[in-house]
Amino acid sequence: MKVAACKYLVGEPRDFDAFAEKQAALLGEAKAGGAQVAVLPEYLALELAAMFDAVTRADLHASLAALQPLRAAWLALYARLARDLGLWINAGSFLLATGDGRYRNRSDLFAPDGGHAWQDKLQLTGFERQARVIAPGEALKVFEVCGARAGVAVCYDSEFPLPVRAQREAGARLLLVPSCTDTEAGATRVRVGCLARALENRMFVAQAVTAGEAPWSPALDVNTGEAALLAPMDVGLPADGVLAQTRGDAAWAIAELDLAALEASAARAQVANDRDWTGQAMPALQRARLERVDGHAGAAEPRGA
Repeated sequence: MKVAACKYLVGEPRDFDAFAEKQAALLGEAKAGGAQVAVLPEYLALELAAMFDAVTRADLHASLAALQPLRAAWLALYARLARDLGLWINAGSFLLATGDGRYRNRSDLFAPDGGHAWQDKLQLTGFERQARVIAPGEALKVFEVCGARAGVAVCYDSEFPLPVRAQREAGARLLLVPSCTDTEAGATRVRVGCLARALENRMFVAQAVTAGEAPWSPALDVNTGEAALLAPMDVGLPADGVLAQTRGDAAWAIAELDLAALEASAARAQVANDRDWTGQAMPALQRARLERVDGHAGAAEPRGA
């Protein structure tokens, strides 16, 4: 399948119609590039807060509350674009009210046939915990996308190996990562996490990012990083794991992902972390022991050490 990951320049839409026009143009560009699946970045819905008055949009709690009436229009927009463009769309994320004064960071997935599913962010960052109104998700999912299985790991979730491994064991060979980072260190952490998940699981990873500055928003204030399509670093695949990456003003990283070749690569792999994953479960590796290092020369070592 051909997959596109977005480097999304955050703007200040005057109203929902302006936002919708931007989405249509942007996703139309991905479709024109041959994409069958498009990934947008985390916190995408917060761009809509630019529509609100200065006091509301500068306050995260007020912004989240004001966004909720737009949820139906959000769902209708991406459902229509998925249908009209014949495109699978991972629409970044929308912080959705749970009814108890808190919000879940929900990443929606829209199918060309009208289907809709979602994955909530599982691990909260320091910023999200400090907001005191964002709740973690409670379920881990995989989805059938273009005849293959895919999982979603929202930004920070990509830095944790076990949930992604569970998605891999449920059949996922593609991981969609909508992300938003405001520092070079944050961008590096997510990229390293994505590369590690590709390596460990012999899977492709599509990472979308936010770009530019939005000083009016406490969540979208500064954005950094490049969108990319990533793969395991092995025979027949890029040595650095990067299949495609945005540069400069480019909005999309697009690459053809050969899932059959990915599976076949296991037979000639230089390393096979996916196959050898269970080696970590050896009883001797469950707990490290503290061993004395003494200064006696010629201390005996066990054979084969």
